[in-house]
Amino acid sequence: MLKKYGVTSVKELDERQLNHLCDDLRSVILERVSLNGGHLASNLGSIEATVALAYVFDFPKDKIVFDVGHQCYAYKLLTGRKDRFDSLRKRDGISGFPKRSESEYDSFDTGHAGSAISAALGIAKANELKGTPAHAIAFVGDGSFLNGLVYEALNSIKILKGKILILLNDNGMSISPTVGGMHDILSGAPDQRVKLLESFGLTYMGIADGNDVNEMIKALQAAKNKLSEGSVLLHVSTKKGAGYAFSEEHPVATHGVSVNGKGAVTTYAETLGNTLTALAKEDQKIVAVTAAMTDSLGLRDFFVAYPERSFDVGICEEHACVLAASLAAQGLHPYYAIYSTFLQRAYDEIVHDVCCQDLPVTLCIDRAGISGADGETHQGVFDISYLSSIPNMTIAAPRNRNEFKQMLAFSKDYPHPLAIRYPRDGGNEEEIEPIKDMRWQEIERGEGDVLFLCVGERAVQKAREVCQKVGRRIGVINARFIKPLDEDFLNKIQQNTIITIEDNVKIGGFGERIEAYFGERKKVIAFAYADRFIPQGGVAELMDEFGLSVEEIAGTVKSL
Repeated sequence: MLKKYGVTSVKELDERQLNHLCDDLRSVILERVSLNGGHLASNLGSIEATVALAYVFDFPKDKIVFDVGHQCYAYKLLTGRKDRFDSLRKRDGISGFPKRSESEYDSFDTGHAGSAISAALGIAKANELKGTPAHAIAFVGDGSFLNGLVYEALNSIKILKGKILILLNDNGMSISPTVGGMHDILSGAPDQRVKLLESFGLTYMGIADGNDVNEMIKALQAAKNKLSEGSVLLHVSTKKGAGYAFSEEHPVATHGVSVNGKGAVTTYAETLGNTLTALAKEDQKIVAVTAAMTDSLGLRDFFVAYPERSFDVGICEEHACVLAASLAAQGLHPYYAIYSTFLQRAYDEIVHDVCCQDLPVTLCIDRAGISGADGETHQGVFDISYLSSIPNMTIAAPRNRNEFKQMLAFSKDYPHPLAIRYPRDGGNEEEIEPIKDMRWQEIERGEGDVLFLCVGERAVQKAREVCQKVGRRIGVINARFIKPLDEDFLNKIQQNTIITIEDNVKIGGFGERIEAYFGERKKVIAFAYADRFIPQGGVAELMDEFGLSVEEIAGTVKSL
């Protein structure tokens, strides 16, 4: 059926055919995600609602913004991308998120939570100014509905008198189960949520069965008719992973699926959870903070062992940062675990609330560097740059999981802000002595006039591969503390040519700081990522393409 029907012809289907179409979409998504990886449970749960939207509205004239965006697979299949769907999340293939550059049906790029209502409101006001008779829709999950940006947007709906449809897809989940007061309101007494939501100037309609396509069509038609009067919130209930029993039973494990079909496992996350749980047994001051990603960051065992010292605040990265700062101000030692790409959202709070007060908050930054197939919005290649400029901030990067373990032990008594950045996957091969200071380490003794300064596991591995390729013994230094620089070590360097390698953009990164330190005294060649957003693809191929190619580094070494 997918061969015959697209978004424009869905309107021609009868009740039986609509259900068959949903089944077909579910089969295609399940098959492709099993092969390519991707967001499974959220997409399976939103199929009927997406088909109903296509039935009731006129895309691409009407515009839809998917909050976060990892529930857009069915929409992509219905909007002319079925023939390319086998390239999902591959280099130069279909993105796992909405992309304006990919299709006229994608009206706004998304990838982080909370932005859809703001974007839909902007589209609606633009339509008014241009005299365009079209609708704007925000497709928002209940997990995103905890984000503060949502309430800034809701506040503006009443002020700006915008007319948008908010489809609230309530499945009780973000990545982990949804938590907090707003979740309780959405799932509680009807009069309570109606009173709250209508105070923002919305017409509240709900709760419809979001996994019944025909009920969804009726609900959406009713909501569409109300849009002439003002903004409408249609509250629908769905089941994450709907139609696939394993995903229904394991929505957390199948939120993000790896290529082998199992929930993504991060070995650094395992080390974080195991080590922090052990340290907390000896130190009552240790607490853990996360923003809706308890399992993904390896903290489930900590939360089970120390529930009173565990804080999952939902998708509220800025709030989590201020919470961690206030906990530290009262004598505790918070560990705020978060992906690099999501930490960007809390930059002001890191500057103002953590570093300005010089508080002992440890940031455990997962997915630092290139993260791969999720593309531009999820590559963690800016954290060295955006953290290095902040006074009082110390930045570290382990060269393997054992060193990460030692860094966590070191952090326990460190009285200042500390950020530890690490990639998704990593080795655990070399034992590391306990870390007592922030000095760098020589891990490969070399000969000649060239020296590698490496930041993190991937950089060390690249340097070692270069040495093998050129057949020369070159010194490899583990610059494990990025800030402050180990100036004692730098002042003792005898080599005249220094090559830096980092899993980060070049601008504002480690290499530029080394260049600035030496000035004209030594030749510094910095290998880092180019000044552009890095698309989706495999980690290794993207590293090679955007600045960390072993071939290129080896060629530079040979030329020297």
